[in-house]
Amino acid sequence: MADLKAFAEQLVNLTVKEVSELAAILKDEYGIEPAAAAAPVMVAGGAGEGAGEEEKSSFDVILKAAGGQKLAVVKLVKELTGLGLKEAKEVVDGAPKAIKEGIAKDEAEALKKQLEEAGAEVELK
Repeated sequence: MADLKAFAEQLVNLTVKEVSELAAILKDEYGIEPAAAAAPVMVAGGAGEGAGEEEKSSFDVILKAAGGQKLAVVKLVKELTGLGLKEAKEVVDGAPKAIKEGIAKDEAEALKKQLEEAGAEVELK
């Protein structure tokens, strides 16, 4: 049981880049489409949200609007979150919506920059 708990802790602490790489490995090598598993990872990442606001060491990336390049933003949200295309479109259509919660400042700023380059309007909280 302790091994599973340690594994779960490792999964929760993955960076966006690591999650993206893991999704690619699962899909390419094992034929597993990780879209269904990505939603719990996003939810688990938000668990430390309250503590992060006090310390200002973790931030939420909020998509305010898709902008003129909606398709590019949907594709980027899909890539960054590991969601399926339909789920990513629902996130973009449901703006304002959190893309990632409880992440480090550097990672949050990098996500914001990528999303803004794709044409989205983004806010860090």
